[in-house]
Amino acid sequence: MGLAARFSQRLQKAWYRADGKDWLSIAFLDASWIYGSLVKLRKKLYASGVLDSTRIPVPVIVVGNVIAGGAGKTPVVMEIVRHLQGKGWQPGVVSRGYGRQGSGVSEVTATTLVAQSGDEPALIHATTGAPVFVGASRVDAALALLAAHPSTDIIVCDDGLQHLALQRDVAVCVMDERGLGNGRLQPAGPLREHWPYNSHTGIRAQCPSFFYCTVAILKKASPCSASLRLTLCAVMAAPSP
Repeated sequence: MGLAARFSQRLQKAWYRADGKDWLSIAFLDASWIYGSLVKLRKKLYASGVLDSTRIPVPVIVVGNVIAGGAGKTPVVMEIVRHLQGKGWQPGVVSRGYGRQGSGVSEVTATTLVAQSGDEPALIHATTGAPVFVGASRVDAALALLAAHPSTDIIVCDDGLQHLALQRDVAVCVMDERGLGNGRLQPAGPLREHWPYNSHTGIRAQCPSFFYCTVAILKKASPCSASLRLTLCAVMAAPSP
């Protein structure tokens, strides 16, 4: 194991020591404060309109997490998409396509190379059959998806909780069994941003199988959100197929 891998492993151990007394976490507290200040500033810039945030013509469900690393987001996205399909919705999915070649917007099809789409978008498309578009800009990806598939009536955004340029109606925060660790922001802890959201109302729920979720419904939700809330509650309660 290389030096970087050993350091990463040691840092993870510090993050998930619940009492927060690990010396390595404490050593990064000042850097964590600076990071947290930048996160708050970014949110304020979006809230004030200095940075552009776009509402697309259909409702948006964003699935993501507030901790560094994976927490089971993609299986939750697939569960939500399948449930929406069963309820008569015609969902489409947008994703950054982490690890893929390029950053432009493209559609994921059965013939798309995984190197061009990323593993997770390819899996979502293969599993659900829903149209999937990838792009560094989730807004551009969503608009391209709607143009190519005009019957789409709802968008599910994979791993977009911190992508504030795309406005959302419902946000689903996925957590695994590790929870919030020591509750500190990076690099002193695992959090990408403060928890709970200041702008969200948190509802704890247990997802199918091994997933734990916090379902966050925006206070200033559009009229469609009541039905989406019911749909999401059903998703969280339903057994895996």
